[in-house]
Amino acid sequence: MTGTKRPQSKSDLVQQVIDRLEVRYGRSRLIARFEPMDELVSCILSQHTSDTSSFPAFTNLRATFPQWRDVVEAGPERVAEVIRKAGLANQKSKSIIACLNEIYNRVGEYSLESLRQMPTLEARKWLMELPGVGPKTASIVLCFSMGRETIPVDTHIYRVSWRIGIIPDDTGEVKAHDLLMRIVPPHLAFRYHIDLIQHGRVVCKAPNPDCPSCPVTDLCQWYQTGGSAKRKDELLKRRLRKAAPET
Repeated sequence: MTGTKRPQSKSDLVQQVIDRLEVRYGRSRLIARFEPMDELVSCILSQHTSDTSSFPAFTNLRATFPQWRDVVEAGPERVAEVIRKAGLANQKSKSIIACLNEIYNRVGEYSLESLRQMPTLEARKWLMELPGVGPKTASIVLCFSMGRETIPVDTHIYRVSWRIGIIPDDTGEVKAHDLLMRIVPPHLAFRYHIDLIQHGRVVCKAPNPDCPSCPVTDLCQWYQTGGSAKRKDELLKRRLRKAAPET
């Protein structure tokens, strides 16, 4: 698509990007999959692994220990046995139990329901003060279990955001959480998260983006400044270096 004037405001740019991506991928609707405590523990299990590994481990954990108190009383070694399929089981079992203990110490129960009464940024800060919880995990809990306007930033969202020019390319994933919350209108936060993940997985891939099939190239700062062509040249030179005979 060519000939469209790039919006001057970032919020207008976000709206146009979402509108076009949803023509391609459809519009998603938020349906809470877990209550907040389940979402938190599921997120911890998903760190550095795939959903196909972490979800069965979470299901096994909840089947083995129906109450969160049961997890704490079982101890890290037993919990690690139960969640082994999620990978890094020893580390994750300790993180889960540490989080559960801290939550109980703060509110007197294994529950995050009190966060529903807090402003979003205050609730995110509360979560990020738990052991091993960063902005991505905190944002996932608030977004997917409470419908808050947080934007969990993974590698796909970060890459597509800076390529389009919504955020600077040197922002970093951690700082991008705060910056995107200031840029993306709250009512678009969930859709932005879902749309950009999908686009990053299907089209705007890290090593070799499929720019010819992209519906937002005329809005994309990286494409308009020759980023796609430069990337192709880099990949070609890399292949030629690998193919060159040793001397």
